[in-house]
Amino acid sequence: MKKWLLIACSLMLLITLTACGKKEGSIPVNGKSSEPLKVTLPTWTGYGPLFLAKEKGFFEKNGVDVELSIVEGLGERKAALAGGKIDGMATALDVQVTLAGGDIPVQVVWLLDDSYGGDGILVKDGINEVKDLKGKKVAFEVGSTSQMLAVTVLEQGGLTEDDVTVVQMSAGDAGAAFAAGKVDAAVTWEPWLTKGAQANGKVLLTTKDLPGIIVDTVAFKEDVIKNRPEDVKAFVKAMGEAMAYWKENEKEANEIMAKGLKIDLAEFEATVTGLKFFTKEDNESLFGTESEKGSIYQSTENAIQFYKGQKMLEKDLKADDVINSSFLK
Repeated sequence: MKKWLLIACSLMLLITLTACGKKEGSIPVNGKSSEPLKVTLPTWTGYGPLFLAKEKGFFEKNGVDVELSIVEGLGERKAALAGGKIDGMATALDVQVTLAGGDIPVQVVWLLDDSYGGDGILVKDGINEVKDLKGKKVAFEVGSTSQMLAVTVLEQGGLTEDDVTVVQMSAGDAGAAFAAGKVDAAVTWEPWLTKGAQANGKVLLTTKDLPGIIVDTVAFKEDVIKNRPEDVKAFVKAMGEAMAYWKENEKEANEIMAKGLKIDLAEFEATVTGLKFFTKEDNESLFGTESEKGSIYQSTENAIQFYKGQKMLEKDLKADDVINSSFLK
């Protein structure tokens, strides 16, 4: 009797240990998982549609749980992505290029918006065109979207970075420094474009004059795309539905997005005018088809070439390595 009791207890212990050692939902089945897709983002109006899709239940409707987190620092977001703590990131296209060109392979699956006046260059009175920036102090964040915008603008005026004094600081700090009169020009975004112009000068130009340079996107790590394709497909479908809802219910949608981002509604509505949100139809057009690729591929190639020139890519990249349009089909 004792022998059979010992065997029974051993079997029960084995079953318990096996169950405890297995994390429920950690193994995707047919490309789906009960684990949430974890997506991080900084505070920026353009990322509001993620909260709209979450709050209105479009993710849940399509069978995917999405966990959103706000992390302001790009370094912290990169570390979380590299460490497997998150699955994807909402950020500018050129930042996704630097991730893919480093040791964190990601692929862009959804396009959120195009900066349409939301980013630009502040200059002091007396600077009336790009060539007038020669010899001036220009503040922007080196190795970022702001630098790419600055270099593009300088080239249009026949200048290079060597023709100006670069003051390294984040976009927000650059706007504040300009408003305080500490620099001659600053590459920044709203609300600093408006604040800076009111305090100490004017806006020389914005991304309304240079569309396609700053595109906000969502990308997932390659292993997530490979192991959880159905979850990623559901994510993309939900985003399309969220943007269709936004078109029909803009006032309510703005309130939801501002609340999710913890931005004052008035500030949200003021900055949203400097963006062009992308719908499902916009995404289909920008991604294009296999035989006729859309303009997002050229934007990606432009970013690749820029960062190659800055020697900031660890490996050779093509636009096809960064863009994945398959989930729209």
